[in-house]
Formats: sequence, structure tokens, C-alpha cells
Amino acid sequence: MRMIDLPVFWTILIDFAAWLVIHIGISVIALHRPDRPFEKDSWLYRTRDWEQGGLFWQKRCAVRRWKAFLPDGGALFKKGFAKKHLQATDPAYLAAFIRESRRAEWTHWLTIPFALLFFLWNPPSVGVFMIVYALAVNLPCIVAQRFNRPRLQKWLGRLKEL
Repeated sequence: MRMIDLPVFWTILIDFAAWLVIHIGISVIALHRPDRPFEKDSWLYRTRDWEQGGLFWQKRCAVRRWKAFLPDGGALFKKGFAKKHLQATDPAYLAAFIRESRRAEWTHWLTIPFALLFFLWNPPSVGVFMIVYALAVNLPCIVAQRFNRPRLQKWLGRLKEL
């Protein structure tokens, strides 16, 4: 049983508004976080052996086929970092790109649990749908970051060796 009982029209309106606030709010919070937590691979961002340097995501999810269709949230904000295409290949830019891919991944992981809030004013079936929505919207973005980052890190490592 939901805690708040609203007419369907208001429930749908609040659902849309809530997701808009959640997505934009978390993005703004991420943009204003200092760079330091995103400078190095922590437990969350470290590439696991089973990911095979990002190759797992191509083999199992065909990430190269669909990643170009993902929206680039970083490009939406003045302070954001566009990650749709590489704009340079120098070490400083690649390091910034890698850092911002960690920030993007953090943003998407942080968004998913907010789906649980929808159980407060929606029937349980809609609450479950909101969890599915949160996963469907955020996991592809996480996969794209986890596919790109190890490849960029390898490239950056080669450049630093020169």
C-alpha cells in the first residue's frame, strides 16, 4: 500500500517531475563535486578482470552498436564535459576525459536508488516499473563508461611511456 494516494493525473505528473528533478539534481551535484574523488580508480571505478579491459561489454552487450545513441549529459551543462566524441588526443585531455567518465558513472549509479521513492505515491506495480526504468536508463550509460574508460587508460598509459 502506498503512503500517499493521489488521482492518476497528479501521480503521472509527479512521476515525470520527480524524475526530471532527480536526473538534473544529481547531475548538478556531480558537476559541483571536486575533481579529486574522480582522479583515480577507486573500488567502484576499477576495471575488473572479467571486464577484459572493456572487451566484455562489447562481446556481451555490443556496446559499440548503440553507445552513439546515448545522450551526452555532460554537454547539456555549461560546466559539463562532453564525452560523445574525443575532442583531442593529448595526455591532459585524455586524463580529463577519464576523470569525467568516472564522474558520469558515479552520477548514474547514484540515480538508480531514487527509484524506490516512487513506491511512496505509486501502486507497487508502478514502483517496480520505476525501478526497471531507472535501470534501463542508467545501466547503458554505466556500461558505456566502463567500456570506454579502460581503453582510454591504456591509450593514456602508452602516451606517457613515449
